[in-house]
Amino acid sequence: MMEEQLSSVEMVVELRDARVVRASGNPDIETLCRRKKRLLVLNKSDLADERETKRWAERFRAQGIETVTFNALKKNEAAKITDAMRRLMEERIKKDAARGMTPMIRAMIAGIPNVGKSTLINCLAKKALTKTANKPGVTRGKQWLTIDESVRVLDTPGILWPRFEDARTGEHLAMIGSLNDVNLDLESLAVSLIRRLEILYPGAMPAFFEYAEEEVQEIAEEETGGLREAAVLYLIARRRGALRKGARPDYEKASSILLTEFRGGRLGRITLEKAEEQ
Repeated sequence: MMEEQLSSVEMVVELRDARVVRASGNPDIETLCRRKKRLLVLNKSDLADERETKRWAERFRAQGIETVTFNALKKNEAAKITDAMRRLMEERIKKDAARGMTPMIRAMIAGIPNVGKSTLINCLAKKALTKTANKPGVTRGKQWLTIDESVRVLDTPGILWPRFEDARTGEHLAMIGSLNDVNLDLESLAVSLIRRLEILYPGAMPAFFEYAEEEVQEIAEEETGGLREAAVLYLIARRRGALRKGARPDYEKASSILLTEFRGGRLGRITLEKAEEQ
C-alpha cells in the first residue's frame, strides 16, 4: 500500500525512536525512500540520552540525510519538522512561487509500530487529527491529513520487516514496546534489559527502585542461585508488592513493572544503542 502511494508524495518523513535508533530503522522504508526526498525524525528524544541523540543526528547529517530530533512534550517542536520539510522542497517551492502557484508539500509519514507517528501529526496540526496510544497497532490504514494550507501528510500504519537481522534488534524493539507484549517472554526480556542497563547506566535501576548493590549480592547468594538479574527482579517485586502466596516474588509482574517504568522514561533518559556501535 505504501509503495502504491509513493507517486502521490514528494517526500518521506521517517520516524525512529531515539532510544534505539538502529533497531527502529525499517530497511524496507529506506528502500521506499530511495527516489524520494527523505527527512529522518529521531522521536521521543525526551526519553533518550541527549548526548547520544546528538551523536546520532550528527552521524546521519554527515551522510547527507536531513535529520531533526523531536519531543512531542516541548512547545514549538513541530516547527522544526515543517521547516525541515520546506528546506528539502525549497527548489520546488521557489518554482511554484515564480509561477504564481501556492506551494503544497505532500509527505508520507512512515515508521515502525508505536514510534509516535500519530502524535507527531497531531503536533504538526496543533489538534487531534489521529488516534494515539502507547501501544503498537493503533493506526490500521492510510489516511490523508491536512496540516496547514501548504502541507498535507499521508499517515500510514507502523510496519515491521519479516525477519530481524540479529536478536538484539528484536529485543530492543520489544523493550520500547513496538512488539505486542502478549507474544513475548517478559521475564527473559526483563533480564536482557537489566543486563543492558547495568552496562550502560549502572545507577539507573538502584536509584529508581531504591536498592543497594549489597542487597543484590545477598539475594543472589541466598535466593536466586547466584543469578544477579533474578535478584534484581526479586528486589523490584519486594519494593512494589508484586508477591505470590507465601510472600514469594512474582517475577512476571516484576518484569512487567520494570518494562513499564523504562518505557515511560521514569528510569531516566536512556539510549540503548550508541551511535559509535556497529
